[in-house]
Amino acid sequence: MDRRRSGVHEDRGLDSFRVVTAGRGVGQTYGTDLGGAVSPTSISVPDSAEAGDYPPVPEPDYLTQFFWDGVAEHRLLILRCGSCGTYIHYPRPICPNCLSMDDLAPAEMSGRGTIYSHTTAVQPFHPYFVVRSPYNIIVVALEEDDAIRLTSNMVDIADDDIRVGMPVQVTFREVAPGLTLPLFARA
Repeated sequence: MDRRRSGVHEDRGLDSFRVVTAGRGVGQTYGTDLGGAVSPTSISVPDSAEAGDYPPVPEPDYLTQFFWDGVAEHRLLILRCGSCGTYIHYPRPICPNCLSMDDLAPAEMSGRGTIYSHTTAVQPFHPYFVVRSPYNIIVVALEEDDAIRLTSNMVDIADDDIRVGMPVQVTFREVAPGLTLPLFARA
């Protein structure tokens, strides 16, 4: 069944979160101030690229575009409710704390946090990771609100030296031509 023709739209959000909405088009803001329609900031993979040249590429939508625009500017932005102050990550069109839909806006974070969890992946799930395995995967609790956690990778450290509770700082690295990601380094 073609979901677009049936009036159901699938939008990919941050961290592979998938929002399925009925009858709402991409670019609508659900009454929030998330920046309106999707901006032209996007990652385009050249036709000449090999499968292993790029990691899985994010597809920004109206809920996540601000995040990827911030990453392109080397800024870590997390959605915040202006009514109650709750940080909201993964981005959603409504505050889970006070149910506000009208006072949500991106807030710049310090990028500091601590490692909440980590693992080392040895099985590549995508051609990009075949020559990069093993590689670490970390979950960072951000300093501003330790309930806000980002999944990322740690750089400039041996995988065996990563520890839960280790202080980290965001760093932005171009991992493929035109694709910058927020990664973390020792603080």
